[in-house]
Amino acid sequence: MTQQPTPPVAAKHPHELVTHRDKRIDDYYWLRQQDEPEVIEYLKAENEYTKAKMQHTEKLQKSLYDEMLSRIKETDLSVPYRLKDYYYYSRTEEGKDYSILCRKYRSLEAEEEILLDQNELAANKEFFSLGVRSISPNQQILAYSTDTTGAEQYTLVFLDLTTRKLYSESIPNTYYSFAWGNDDRTVFYTKVDNANRPYQLWRHTLGSDPQNDVLVYQEDDEGFYLGVGKTRSRAYIVLELGSKITSEVHYLDADNPGGEFKLFQPRQKGVEYSIEHHSDRFYIVTNEEAMNFKLMETPVDNPDKANWKTVIPHREEVMLEGIDAFANYLIIYERQAGLPTARIQNLKTGKIEELTFPEPTYSFSGGNNPEFDTTKFRYGYTSMVTPSSVFDRDLETGETELKKETEVLGEFDRTLYASERLYATAPDGTEVPISLVYKKGVEKNGNNPLWLTGYGSYGYPYPVTFSSLRLSLLDRGFVYAIAHIRGGEEMGRKWYEDGKFLQKKNTFTDFIACAEHLIAEKWTSSDRLVISGGSAGGLLMGAVINLRPDLFKAVVADVPFVDVLTTILDTSLPLTILEWEEWGNPNEPEYYDYIKSYSPYDNVTAKDYPALLITAGLNDSRVKYWEPAKWIAKLRELKTDDNLLLLKTNMSAGHGGASGRYEALKEIALEYAFVLDRLGISNDV
Repeated sequence: MTQQPTPPVAAKHPHELVTHRDKRIDDYYWLRQQDEPEVIEYLKAENEYTKAKMQHTEKLQKSLYDEMLSRIKETDLSVPYRLKDYYYYSRTEEGKDYSILCRKYRSLEAEEEILLDQNELAANKEFFSLGVRSISPNQQILAYSTDTTGAEQYTLVFLDLTTRKLYSESIPNTYYSFAWGNDDRTVFYTKVDNANRPYQLWRHTLGSDPQNDVLVYQEDDEGFYLGVGKTRSRAYIVLELGSKITSEVHYLDADNPGGEFKLFQPRQKGVEYSIEHHSDRFYIVTNEEAMNFKLMETPVDNPDKANWKTVIPHREEVMLEGIDAFANYLIIYERQAGLPTARIQNLKTGKIEELTFPEPTYSFSGGNNPEFDTTKFRYGYTSMVTPSSVFDRDLETGETELKKETEVLGEFDRTLYASERLYATAPDGTEVPISLVYKKGVEKNGNNPLWLTGYGSYGYPYPVTFSSLRLSLLDRGFVYAIAHIRGGEEMGRKWYEDGKFLQKKNTFTDFIACAEHLIAEKWTSSDRLVISGGSAGGLLMGAVINLRPDLFKAVVADVPFVDVLTTILDTSLPLTILEWEEWGNPNEPEYYDYIKSYSPYDNVTAKDYPALLITAGLNDSRVKYWEPAKWIAKLRELKTDDNLLLLKTNMSAGHGGASGRYEALKEIALEYAFVLDRLGISNDV
């Protein structure tokens, strides 16, 4: 008989936490001490246990990996986009993890110039991520930044594309946003504080010592983050300050990058706005007295609020998501009945055209459109049965050209699959959309394996996209579903507002309602139902299995935010204060009690739980590794079942998992193998 591996048991070191005279004892608080050898030993022990318990699936994992890889065109090319005299694109090569950034001068037939080979930068590194990648206005200098830990702290450098030599300076601890002045010498970048919050805007002159850089702005309110960008017209540098519910914009003439930023409109709690420039006016997208946002305009030479005029009024049934200004056109991004849409307005004639799409559920977004004075609009489209596609629309004629549809190698035939949109009824009567895909021939008999996923936080509408990897599930008889639950913004801003603060539990009960609906309609049954979610979607997983553990067979929780109460009481952690405008401030008793009532870690009790595969990243700056580690330790202690419980911590990555595309595929293969194994599904397609 082969001896079965023994699950690790974390030591208990009781730690008292007291807030509002409420005392909590946290036996696993010590797992926060990343520098302690005992912590690392425990994480490694969990990894070894996971490896041992999944050893019998290694052949299945390899088969899934090969299967998924076989559908990917490993050597491939993005659709080139034009910026002035150059065509820019990226390409991948078989066997290499990262894309190569390239361009050609004036013609796609010209000789290729490699701007940046990420594979060379990533050589001998366990993790690599490219952050900023920004070409100078004269297109002779490339600014780029890299992170080699997964902690999302980037080092910024500058490459002279003529000499192929780096400038002497490098700037550490920068974040994602960046902007060039129009003089090709001045740049603006952001730096992070100890909590990894971007809070400073700096001005740097190329070739100079960063020690002499100028601090342009510092945001001292820990509830706000800071970002910098440029208007599509290239006329203004824009400094954006934002909390979850409030924003403030400053702007600067990009032709005078050494000048002073001007305040556009002072922050006002609960009011969000953003600006776009066009000729003699600024457009403003704002939610002031407009929950679903409205569009205003104001003169550039006198943008005071008294001069704002309404362009598109607030509408109850349509959410205005944003705009893109072109020289003669305005692209208006909207969301209606849970689906993204767009309208195109001719700024000379006022004529408006609508973009329409043929499928019942899909995703659409603006693409690479760096040119301001152009009549071409590029956008992306995908659905659960249509691979990611890039289109160019002629804004003058209305003609649309498919530039590329991501190729799926092998025998993929989209006509063999179907997607639908269903609605589940929540306990309060709200109709919750579900996007569904399956291989035709599936019978509604309650026997189908079904994978249900969701997110439901931060107003993020869960995208309805194609995945060639997912075919490995569909071809094995799975139905795949997305629950568009409250807390996202699928159905407008109110959909978000009804799933946050003291209404957060709607997110969880919506998800449960979707699961129950799919069972009632015979799409699946509880012993064939698998659920998954990552980050705040991992919070969703933890909450619903505390509420209804009987409803689900297996759970995949990626980097789950599960120690909610303790985390957002700790202001030393990244982004904590920012989070108060999503979940509520637990220093106020009402919010403390409410968050405590659903925080997954705080509500683990002695009962049966489904099988769980939990993932973590040791260098994760968003959801610290100890949240999933503490959660699994407490589950191991209290659960009353024999269902499999696994934790896989990536010891050299952050929130997004493995950075290389091949290692990322192996992580997905592990998750798929876990699910197939728990459901007793063979490897046969």
